[in-house]
Amino acid sequence: MFQLAAFADEADGSLIGQINAMQENEIPLLEVRNTDGTNVSDLSIAQAKEIRKRLEDAGKSVWSIGSPLGKIDITDDFAPHLDKFCHTLEVADTLGAKHIRLFSFYHQNTPLSEALRDAVLERLAQFLEKAKGSDILLCHENEKGIYGDTAERCAELHKALPELKAVFDPANFIQCGQEILSGWDLLEPYIEYLHIKDAMPDGYVVPAGCGIGHIPELLKRYKAIGGRTLTLEPHLTVFDGFAQLEQPGDTTKIDHYRYSSGQEAFRAAVVALRNLIG
Repeated sequence: MFQLAAFADEADGSLIGQINAMQENEIPLLEVRNTDGTNVSDLSIAQAKEIRKRLEDAGKSVWSIGSPLGKIDITDDFAPHLDKFCHTLEVADTLGAKHIRLFSFYHQNTPLSEALRDAVLERLAQFLEKAKGSDILLCHENEKGIYGDTAERCAELHKALPELKAVFDPANFIQCGQEILSGWDLLEPYIEYLHIKDAMPDGYVVPAGCGIGHIPELLKRYKAIGGRTLTLEPHLTVFDGFAQLEQPGDTTKIDHYRYSSGQEAFRAAVVALRNLIG
């Protein structure tokens, strides 16, 4: 049986709004990214303690830190970013999280090469070294624009750094032109958990099961390797002008996968996933 986590900041920016969305949709776990205008990696330890208390009072807990770590260019100064990583480790420990989601660096003006790969590996190795003894798993997410945007390059990273786990995000792979099931085959030995996010061939994000992300098949494969936790990351389109188009007694018709609020989009994403997992 799967347990659900979510990026609840897509429902509401405030912590209380995120807790309410989790309560309404019966989601026990949070992949925390932003709360009350502050990114998780910028939280003070006092703020992290307060967030944990408020979540625990509501019967919720933090599954993973949805950090922006590794989302700098490979040519940027790494020292302050490593300091941010060390602080995020403290935040994760304070929140009770056992995972940190991170990335493998942009390379806007650096062509793909062995030298780039080695530079990426060296930085990721420093993250892993700092995390030793923390009981927190570092999990690399495939993402467009970073070194690990294809399954092949992700596999290079995991083979070189076996302590680095994988977050498999099918929509991100679709947006990079990566075929999903062959990508799973390459990365299966390293996969720690799934981001539930689907997309159409043009990259347009849709509810789970409505795109070409093979979500039902991924769920079967994930379950077969003992996978249990799914993080919902809706990324569905919220149409900000919806309310202004409404007239008394009228219902504006908008595109099928566009929603009037973050709460509505979040709810739709949860319903779509629950329809797949039963």
